[in-house]
Amino acid sequence: QVQVVESGGGLVQAGGSLRLSCAASGRTFSSYAMGWFRQTPGKEREFVAAINSLSIIFYGDSVKGRFTISRDNTKNTVYLQMNNLKPEDTAVYYCAARMRAAVTAAAAYDYWGQGTQVTVSS
Repeated sequence: QVQVVESGGGLVQAGGSLRLSCAASGRTFSSYAMGWFRQTPGKEREFVAAINSLSIIFYGDSVKGRFTISRDNTKNTVYLQMNNLKPEDTAVYYCAARMRAAVTAAAAYDYWGQGTQVTVSS
């Protein structure tokens, strides 16, 4: 069982930056693929970024060039640096983990955090 806890959300003006953190439990964190997803009311969960155990990275089209995912296996933590934020980035951001390759499908992830709210004002 893996537990993941997100932090770092908040309110920011358009053009600003935030860094989300996701702390995961377990001694095998380095073996897990980690993903970030976001969701707004009435919409499906949207893929944002993922990083696998070899630090191979994938991004959703809407965040490429603005967001950066990284991981620190010594701290069991994955980060999402979000720059040049836009009002349409407003959502609850979720961190997820799976013990296999990094993928973009939310349904493929086994463990989820409770989410952190990001609000971007115009």
